[in-house]
Amino acid sequence: MNTFTVSIQETSNKAIIKFELNQFITKNQSFEFNNIDEAKPSPLAQQLFYLPFVKKVYISSNFIAVERYNIVEWEDVQDEIAEQISEYLNDGGVIIEETAVSKKIPVTVYAESTPNPSVMKFVANKKLVTTLFEFTSIDETKFSPLAKELFHFPFVKNVFFDENYISITKYDIAEWQDITVQLREFIRSYIENGKDIVLPGTAEKLQKSTKQVDAYFESLDDTSKEIINILEEYVKPAVASDGGNIQFISYDAITKKVSVLLQGACSGCPSSTYTLKSGIENMLKEMLKGKVETVEAING
Repeated sequence: MNTFTVSIQETSNKAIIKFELNQFITKNQSFEFNNIDEAKPSPLAQQLFYLPFVKKVYISSNFIAVERYNIVEWEDVQDEIAEQISEYLNDGGVIIEETAVSKKIPVTVYAESTPNPSVMKFVANKKLVTTLFEFTSIDETKFSPLAKELFHFPFVKNVFFDENYISITKYDIAEWQDITVQLREFIRSYIENGKDIVLPGTAEKLQKSTKQVDAYFESLDDTSKEIINILEEYVKPAVASDGGNIQFISYDAITKKVSVLLQGACSGCPSSTYTLKSGIENMLKEMLKGKVETVEAING
């Protein structure tokens, strides 16, 4: 059985808090409950409505959002609710009855070109995964039914998943103009049918859960931690918008060399070497004076 962990996320509405989970709890469905009577199809939502300050409960993909009445402040009660949700789920509590009617949200997927001419980014209007995954062959797709099916297309070379998009690297035998519509419709239909993108518990099995990533971070030296924080804040958002990812691998204090892994659209991209040297390497040398001399890239 896979253990649920809960993290608390603020939203733009001060009355609403999201309790984000490390795995999906609905099959691309959304449910909204305005009171305890409406919440009959959801034993979890009903339990939350027993708290007098709960005004509305919204359940979707990998989170539970709760809106409060103004009789309390979130900082006074949010930890207690997170613990209650965690205990309920880990005790095998029912989230949504099978007969529940979801709030139907159409699935849309659009294709977006990337700086890498071999890679196309397919962006969905739903969260697809809780952490990123990369697959370079069908042999690696044991935990991902969607990646396995995508590799059945003869022109698919590499598959990369991040929060709400899929980057696909093609072989040269096909042109994007001939295959983009086919791939986009396949992905849209797959998501709409509520099939698993990755199997439950995959993040934990591959050492990618939030808890495991945090433990790894804490085991590193101070300079490595500084490098990761700089990459997270200044580099990752830019490469994610291009359909890729950069991941810290190692830091050698003697040679002052940083090794990183390039994934998705960044892997094998003609412009990635320039970006690495003129952008990332210069940034780290400037921000960590005397600690970094070179940055070496490993393509995923």
